[in-house]
Amino acid sequence: MKSLRGQLVFFWVLLFSVCAALAVVMLTLYRSSAGAQVEAGQAATEQSCRAIAARYAKSVSEPSPPQPQVDLLQVLLQLVLIEAPHVEGGVWQGAGGLLAYAYPTYEGSGVKRDVPAAEQPLIVELSQLAARTQQPQTDVVRGSREALIVSACPLSAPGKDLAAWTMTRTHAGALAAQGSLRAGLAVLLLVVLASGLWLGFILLRGLRHVQRLETRLAEADASGDAMPELPRTGVQELDRIVDGFNRYRLRFEEARANLRAAAQQRSRDQRLAALGRMTGGVAHEIRNPIATMRLKAENALAATPERQGEALRTIVGQIDRLDGLVQSLLALVQPVTLAPQEVDLHRWLTDRTAAVAAKAATGDVQVALRHDGPAKAVFDPVHLARAIDNLLDNAVRHAPRGSRVTLTALQPDARTLAMRVDDDGPGVPESLQPHLFEPFATGRADGTGLGLALAREVALAHGGELHHVPLAPGTRFELEIPWRTC
Repeated sequence: MKSLRGQLVFFWVLLFSVCAALAVVMLTLYRSSAGAQVEAGQAATEQSCRAIAARYAKSVSEPSPPQPQVDLLQVLLQLVLIEAPHVEGGVWQGAGGLLAYAYPTYEGSGVKRDVPAAEQPLIVELSQLAARTQQPQTDVVRGSREALIVSACPLSAPGKDLAAWTMTRTHAGALAAQGSLRAGLAVLLLVVLASGLWLGFILLRGLRHVQRLETRLAEADASGDAMPELPRTGVQELDRIVDGFNRYRLRFEEARANLRAAAQQRSRDQRLAALGRMTGGVAHEIRNPIATMRLKAENALAATPERQGEALRTIVGQIDRLDGLVQSLLALVQPVTLAPQEVDLHRWLTDRTAAVAAKAATGDVQVALRHDGPAKAVFDPVHLARAIDNLLDNAVRHAPRGSRVTLTALQPDARTLAMRVDDDGPGVPESLQPHLFEPFATGRADGTGLGLALAREVALAHGGELHHVPLAPGTRFELEIPWRTC
């Protein structure tokens, strides 16, 4: 039975059957118990005794004869006791003793006509008491195997010394009740034990399957597989959940692939859209160094040899500037190819602050590090270093003397690593903020405007984003990436 619902329904039916069986056993025990048998026997003897007294009162004339007719008494006993199974009775008189006796329902081989000798003292005693008090009397004598029940009731007589008596025995009802009780309790114990074992098996099996699924999800989370394929368990209800999860996993993987393709297309579109704006910026950035080199070269040709060295050094500086510009342009227009690896984050952050320490010391700027994130993270350390170095370089350039630049690494949620670079500078002009991450958008005369664009490209390549957050005072650039997978 693979259905959990079917197993539970079977278990409920089993429990219902146990309750019904228990009710039947209890009813049987009640009916067969010694107490119930004694009550039934006592009611039968008392009712039979009253019936004998009533018939006798109708049969005799007024006034009552001093000596009752034995034949009449015998007939009355037969008529009354024939309707009371297992009840025997008779009539007692103070002067004549036991006058009549009948046991019409006796199950022996012949008719029983003799009064049991062992019970005669009790019969005589109760009859005397009933005749003397003119009140019905009943006595129950309990034994190990049976109970003896004797009832006596007064009959109408001048000397008030006449009484009818009835007697019955309850057979081994207590033993039968005990046997039934033992059998019922044994069956109940076995059924409850089987039900407990069955329920424990169902729960253990279900928990084992749930633990297996939980282990699979934990292993996938540790390995970086966000949506693993779960194995079927064999339990229909759990398998429906597993199948639904696996179908969702396929849709999720497809959506993630489409998202990655869309992000790459967006990056390409942004680069293509920026090409038009870059053309003017590139032309301006190249024309200025060329014009400077031309002027220096023409002056050097007309100047004395002693002044030509200074001109050549200026020309070499402009060539270095052009080479850096070309390298930045190449990095910007070419796709970023990542090589992610697990990185000791604190050591890597320390290297970043150390790389900008010399420039910060020149400008009397203090660089601080605050690490509140994970100990390790997975990303491309080379490309991300270029992005953070550019952000730190910009912050140190714009920070006033005696101020502080802070590099902070933290984990705002379970899947995101954030790196913030804060400075106390004047902030980004509002006119520049809409185009802040576009190439050649810069507020410095000596800047190329490519640093923030490159940093944003690196963040996008990691599946993250670079944000600008105005502070009062100062500026914050926050680079967010997935901290476990790229």
